[in-house]
Amino acid sequence: MSIFLDSELSATERGENARFRVIPVPLERTVSYGAGTAGGPAAIIEASNELERITNGAEPCAEGIFTEAPLDCTGPLPEVMERLAGRTEAALRAGQVPVTLGGEHSLSYGAVTGVARALGKPLGVIQIDAHADLRIAYQGEPHSHASVMHLLASDGIRLAQFGVRALCQQEIDERAAQDVFFRDAEELVTKELHAVDLPEDFPEDVYVSFDVDGLDPSLMPATGTPVPGGLGYYQALHLVEHALKGRRCVGLDVVELAPDGNPAWDFTAAQIVYRLMAACTDR
Repeated sequence: MSIFLDSELSATERGENARFRVIPVPLERTVSYGAGTAGGPAAIIEASNELERITNGAEPCAEGIFTEAPLDCTGPLPEVMERLAGRTEAALRAGQVPVTLGGEHSLSYGAVTGVARALGKPLGVIQIDAHADLRIAYQGEPHSHASVMHLLASDGIRLAQFGVRALCQQEIDERAAQDVFFRDAEELVTKELHAVDLPEDFPEDVYVSFDVDGLDPSLMPATGTPVPGGLGYYQALHLVEHALKGRRCVGLDVVELAPDGNPAWDFTAAQIVYRLMAACTDR
């Protein structure tokens, strides 16, 4: 079985009692433009072997990283989501941070659902994304990658969206109806914003969902739905890190990598995963 950061981990650091629990989810069922997300988790894990142990002054692997076997993504999507929810719920109940590797963005519904069950109190999601993903359904599928945040908001999860630059009227209406906090890409990029304060009543416990298409395509072309005018690499990370100040990261996912044969994009995604782990550590 492939292991995240295998080249750097000691036997103790890769054990089942590790702080971080990596869950590969090679899900590709509702992609609507480019394909390839099923290969995302394996590509991220392979590229992770080229990472250094220290990122942004932290050493997340010193707290341990355990990699689970890939999730079975066969069968109806609600069953896949429940399978994933069981894994993330078990990780959080064990005091670990579930780190889900995608795979298409629809998987975040299962991952966040499991975390919310284990938490038993208000949960917020910080979303980096080119899209709002607030459609009630897309192409007839309520569990579509374009509907995942609608499902979560409908379940009472608070949302904070950064980097969106492609959305429809239904999603604009849904933002208002669900009291979604957002700062869209044009404002963030043209004003060079790297820090935005969340509302004071935003939950203390936070899950980070990082869709790689939130980055500008010049930095991340290996994704199924690239949109021009995206966030910079450091900008996206700084927005997340600032939003986490005074809050607790209880889980995260990095989704929508569609490997195209250029290892630079796989490594970029792996570095984002590891940097987000660092944002979850106590420093």
